Amino acid sequence: MSKSFIDQVHYIRIPVKDLEWSAQWYEDILGFQLLNITGERAVLKVNEGPFLVILIPSGDETFAHFTIDNRQEFIIGFTSPELFQFHQHLLDHQVKTDDIKEDHGHSFFHFYDPNGNKLQVHW
Repeated sequence: MSKSFIDQVHYIRIPVKDLEWSAQWYEDILGFQLLNITGERAVLKVNEGPFLVILIPSGDETFAHFTIDNRQEFIIGFTSPELFQFHQHLLDHQVKTDDIKEDHGHSFFHFYDPNGNKLQVHW
């Protein structure tokens, strides 16, 4: 097959423990725009693009990451042209954040939302 039938990724779903609190965190700390919230989900938009983040409440002990050899590995990777400023912004807001690392010409770091979901941002 030379071309995929799929055009783009439209949204990702992230499990959260407290929907309203988590939606507020994604809005206040990450700057996402809250489009709507119901008891079943919160839909947030990332800037002006088509990409959406949908928060889904779950009482289960589940996360939007996986493990390899008992090490947490991220699933969701964001980009930020202001990586160093964003890193400091997260630290200023007491977000669990790893150090910035360099890998083959680009920088990245991992951070955790208040539900324990491991995320990555790079540039």
